Amino acid sequence: MVRVNQVLNGDCIDVLNQIDADSIACCITDPPYNYEFIGHRWDDKEVKRRIERVKEGKTMVKNIPYGSGLAGGVRNKRWYEKNRQNDLAYMAWCQEWTDGLFRVCKAGSPVAVFNSNRSIAHVQIALENSGFYTRDMLVYRRNSGIPRGLNLGKKLENMGHPDASSWKGWHSAFRNEWEAIILVQKPLMNNYWETLQQTNVGVFNTVNEDGSFQSNILEGLSNKSKQEKFEHCTVKPITLIKKLIKTLVPKTDGNIILDPFAGSGTTLVAAQELGFKYLGIEIEENYIPIIKDRLESSFNEMTQFPQLFA
Repeated sequence: MVRVNQVLNGDCIDVLNQIDADSIACCITDPPYNYEFIGHRWDDKEVKRRIERVKEGKTMVKNIPYGSGLAGGVRNKRWYEKNRQNDLAYMAWCQEWTDGLFRVCKAGSPVAVFNSNRSIAHVQIALENSGFYTRDMLVYRRNSGIPRGLNLGKKLENMGHPDASSWKGWHSAFRNEWEAIILVQKPLMNNYWETLQQTNVGVFNTVNEDGSFQSNILEGLSNKSKQEKFEHCTVKPITLIKKLIKTLVPKTDGNIILDPFAGSGTTLVAAQELGFKYLGIEIEENYIPIIKDRLESSFNEMTQFPQLFA
């Protein structure tokens, strides 16, 4: 078992092989989505290159890298075939890391994986093929969403088409204001109670502080503080990650939170502030200092103001 409370730089497909089998209590992660993955590398240099392409452009989706499946193009046979081949490549890639993830998780361990509503099924199938059992599809509702795709009425108006007004209100897509979180679980040891006694995981804390029962829609958790704005285009709010940790895994000394796509380190910081051991993997070397700085700042704040983290 590698040493806990650290972040490892490398490809998680390789690094997961260094982690002991049946040692991880919970995984919460936000891997590259399919439209980030499409036909390009997923690293810091490539992300910045694509975002620079649209920074001063008219596109409203500036946090989605240029060159993705949302970038448009002529919808001919070649376009659809290219899109399908990308789906197959993405699913094959997911299968590689979900196989490693299954090996390191304990019996009953929950795994929560973020993805887009368009490609979450690809991740779910990979997780199931690796041996996980699907428990639910959680919805993370953001504060707001923006329309994507074609505004047909506006397009025809710009073309001077006489029927432009007849197509006002017709678009090619819905306003998207939620992200999917597929929740799966490594199979139990006969039942929940037996599994819990053996591995300290298996059941969920679904009663809120006000006594209400938590639904599978997570909302009101979208606000990021100024301290959470980092050079990473898909940072999740730490309040959201803390909510998932508190819900999915009991707090015991032996329970380790894993994030194989650590990014800017939000899952690791959340775990640390909640008193859990953690382990992160991040392929992009440029993100490692960001993660370490966040963990150090968080630790110093916890030391200085322990009452805030009780």
